[in-house]
Amino acid sequence: MRCLAARVNYKTLIVICALFTLITVLLWNRCSSDTSLRFLPRAALVAPSPRVGDASISSQQHPPQPPEPPPVVGAVAGLKYEDIDCLINDESTIKGRREGGEIYLPFSWMERYFEVYGKVAQYDGYDRFEFQHSYSKVYAQREPYHPDGVFMSFEGYNVEVRDRVKCISGVEGVPLSTQWGPQGYFYAIQIAQYGLSHYSKNLTERPPYVEVYDTAEDRDSRASAAPWSVPKGCVLSRVHDKTRASSVRQFSAPESSEGVSLQLGNSKDFILSLDVKFVSNGSVSVILETTEKGPPFTIRYVTSTQLIAFKDREVTYGVGPRTAWSTLTRDLLTDLRKGVGLSNTKAVKATKIMPRRVVRLVLHGRGFVDNVTISTTAHMAAFFAASDWLTRNQDERGGWPIMVTRKLGEGFRPLEPGWYSAMAQGQAMSTLVRAYLLTKDQAYLNAALKAVGPYKVPSAQHGVKAVFMNKYDWYEEYPTTPSSFVLNGFIYSLLGLHDLTETAGEKLGREAGQLFSRGMESLKAMLPLFDTGSGSIYDLRHFMLTTAPNLARWDYHTTHINQLQLLASIDNAPVFKDVVKRWKNYLKGIRAKHN
Repeated sequence: MRCLAARVNYKTLIVICALFTLITVLLWNRCSSDTSLRFLPRAALVAPSPRVGDASISSQQHPPQPPEPPPVVGAVAGLKYEDIDCLINDESTIKGRREGGEIYLPFSWMERYFEVYGKVAQYDGYDRFEFQHSYSKVYAQREPYHPDGVFMSFEGYNVEVRDRVKCISGVEGVPLSTQWGPQGYFYAIQIAQYGLSHYSKNLTERPPYVEVYDTAEDRDSRASAAPWSVPKGCVLSRVHDKTRASSVRQFSAPESSEGVSLQLGNSKDFILSLDVKFVSNGSVSVILETTEKGPPFTIRYVTSTQLIAFKDREVTYGVGPRTAWSTLTRDLLTDLRKGVGLSNTKAVKATKIMPRRVVRLVLHGRGFVDNVTISTTAHMAAFFAASDWLTRNQDERGGWPIMVTRKLGEGFRPLEPGWYSAMAQGQAMSTLVRAYLLTKDQAYLNAALKAVGPYKVPSAQHGVKAVFMNKYDWYEEYPTTPSSFVLNGFIYSLLGLHDLTETAGEKLGREAGQLFSRGMESLKAMLPLFDTGSGSIYDLRHFMLTTAPNLARWDYHTTHINQLQLLASIDNAPVFKDVVKRWKNYLKGIRAKHN
């Protein structure tokens, strides 16, 4: 009996152990299953909608749960993602994401905090994220640089579309700036850049396509038979003009009439050009179909000095009396958009309206017209408009006074209207030299030579010359008190001196050459002062005013690099190449070494 009892107790013990093991395994599997669910994507945790009367849904199956860990947002290939609070500089908290041992922060926060840039882009049909430490690019330097060649990378400039350009003046043919005042003023820097950009485009783009719509000369039978419409009360005839030694169209169309009109119908190009001479008040109007639904827009060029107006789908520009033969060349796209976007603020309002078709040309008043064309571009017309403005508006000191107050910043005395800018002087020189080299017109070269004057006069005496540490001559973009030593403006002033020196020759260009040499000596010595170890500095106000440095934005930083690359093609001093290499690295986030 004892043996039988022992065997029964032994079997009972084995059964009990087996049951305990089974229960342990089942509990373990259930716990493991519950834990794994916490790391599924949130979409996987969405339960199906319960059915009424479903016995599987009961409050007893969903008892109150203890606090959950941070929400899990994904699981890919076994890597688990979860939200995590990130404390920034002991000041603020943002939401990040943890993946194993890695922490990820939102790029929207990184973009603001580190001033970096990125976007999602399509590549070979797939999305990818493109990251940039900076937003501006450096252009390849064309070597060697010549005064008759492309000016830096200005073929990429589009001065007329800037929102701080109110319009292209119909009287002067150059941009009117609103950078420091909504009323608009002529700014020699912007005008020179307008000329240099179109000059550079002319060298880098293919020749324009020109469609001739009317000429009174017999040599072009198609254009001489242009489809003019002459309503009752209007007159159009062909006459010989002695001053031009050619035939022209004479027109007479009262303001109250429909006007004499010429069908154009061009839907490809929008640069209108015509030779015109008025003997009374009158106008040239262009009818445009646009992307805007409704009636067409009209751009009227009237014989007045009115700047610009816009009302009821009609944009008006004054073009002056035009009582002598002159060529009126207008970019209809720019004129339309500047008119529609006209505002009383410094910036032209953005608009999506675009021209689709140039319908017809309409003449009112009495006068003569010839050579009506539409072309893809008219770069040289814009270049000579700028060159001629600079020649006409240079004062007796050789400068182009800027007639608006300029406040550079706290600590600097404001520049009152009438101040000169070394940058304006330099870029005007570069423009005038190119006009001279194209035409051999001495007036352009004389104006460029005269522009040297303000370089020799201290800023305090209405010039542009400053001296750093009583040793280094510097030509001021803004001749402030105290001196500001703006880097990019100084280099532009040097390029103008170089262009003049190379063009005028040893005798006429001697003074400009001496000023250039002294300026280059200053630049080589002072360039390290503009290096932060991770970027460049716009000016030296931190030195002159003992304030925080005025860091250059990335577009100014790349301007500095482009300028120094150009100077390196003129002067092989190692400092230019070394600084260019280092400053290019800053664009990629490569900083100078620390201790």
